[in-house]
Amino acid sequence: MPHEVKAVISREKNAPVAVETIVVPDPGPGEALVKVQACGVCHTDLHYRQGGIGDEFPFLLGHEAAGVVEAVGEGVTEVAPGDYVVLNWRAVCGECRACRRGRPWYCFDTHNAAQKMALTDGTELSPALGIGAFAEKTLVAAGQCTKVDPEASPAVAGLLGCGVMAGIGAAVNTGGVTRGDSVAVFGCGGVGDAAIAGARLAGAARIIAVDVEDRKLEWARGFGATHTVNSRGTDPVEAIRELTGGNGADVVIEAVGRPETYEQAFYARDLAGTVVLVGVPTPEMRIDLPLLDVFGRGGALKSSWYGDCLPSRDFPMLIDLYLQGRLNLEGFVSEKIALDDIEEAFNKMHRGDVLRSVVVL
Repeated sequence: MPHEVKAVISREKNAPVAVETIVVPDPGPGEALVKVQACGVCHTDLHYRQGGIGDEFPFLLGHEAAGVVEAVGEGVTEVAPGDYVVLNWRAVCGECRACRRGRPWYCFDTHNAAQKMALTDGTELSPALGIGAFAEKTLVAAGQCTKVDPEASPAVAGLLGCGVMAGIGAAVNTGGVTRGDSVAVFGCGGVGDAAIAGARLAGAARIIAVDVEDRKLEWARGFGATHTVNSRGTDPVEAIRELTGGNGADVVIEAVGRPETYEQAFYARDLAGTVVLVGVPTPEMRIDLPLLDVFGRGGALKSSWYGDCLPSRDFPMLIDLYLQGRLNLEGFVSEKIALDDIEEAFNKMHRGDVLRSVVVL
């Protein structure tokens, strides 16, 4: 029978969110019902609330979540009731051209639950990134559930569901950072700091954090930055070159998503170096680079979508590294809050006061 639970709803563009009762169906074929234990407040949720990701209001927000599977539908074999899982928004199909070529992290046909969750009056909800986890329970495709070690607390495990995975993956999967590399990261919010943590895990010798706020640069040091540059008063390209023997960094990760910082990242890399764009731009943004520079500097210009991750491979590995004390996931949790504190959490995020507020249910 359907489940009535409390959830955070965004009814219209730029309006404050509210906690309301919603109806969650029992899982159908290929679906799983998950009792949410914790969910991070990600900037993507704010984008939904602001109307920056479609206009299919009302939205059921939340997607960086961990919880326990309560029930599964027909044909589900990958998870079972009682499994502790991190939710992901890329349930790979296994059949598209990317999956058939052995590159499922590029899956072109990811899927979500077929059934819709709804308000009590029957109005269908659009779940953020196909998850909708600012809720006591949510319905997802079974492939969106990745089993991990239950020793990891939900407040930290759920962060792998989006921002932390995006940053770590940008460094390790997309950027290919390896032992001895020099790495520069533009933007030291949650994603940028995760990229710094990923570079550290990969054995980078020099990790240069760039931001306009000293407080964020101090956070970056806590995740492994060896040098910091406040670009409000210092040319970051020149500073990075000075810190790398005049050459530029081997891998430069842009975690802001703006044309001006991307251009700085482009010129801050070494010849044949790699630039990774993981910051999310807005539709109107454009970049203008001399084509001769693109050709003459060689290397690679890449974009990183979800850190080019494969959840079934990457989530359990990163949780294991966390439990071994090698990955500081706790450092990303600025505060733990309740469902009705999310609007204020958006305000703190906008002001740059937090890396992550985490809703604990």
